[in-house]
Amino acid sequence: MSAKPARQSRRPRKIQATAQFYDLRLYVAGQTARSLAAMANLVKLCDEHLEGRYRIEVIDLLEHPQLARGDQIVALPTLVRKLPKPIRKLVGDLSNTERALVGLDLRPRAPGKT
Repeated sequence: MSAKPARQSRRPRKIQATAQFYDLRLYVAGQTARSLAAMANLVKLCDEHLEGRYRIEVIDLLEHPQLARGDQIVALPTLVRKLPKPIRKLVGDLSNTERALVGLDLRPRAPGKT
């Protein structure tokens, strides 16, 4: 009885990219129009670009003002990307999608832009 030689596949191996998980914290001040717009814009952006690889925590600083100190919040609404590292912060209602994507490091900055 002879052993069969191991078959080697000639097909290239697929390399799977590891999808990063985004841990996001949105600081707001009550149910203002700007706060609600930031929440809606963030959910839309995440649904379109992160495909379920995210968690959003909304912190209302009117109810918990002491929580602003931990992430050094000075303006509202502010989005803090806790993961992936490094931490990033975006201030505003996130209505400028392109700017929000660059700020979250989901899209590279265009050459010549700051």
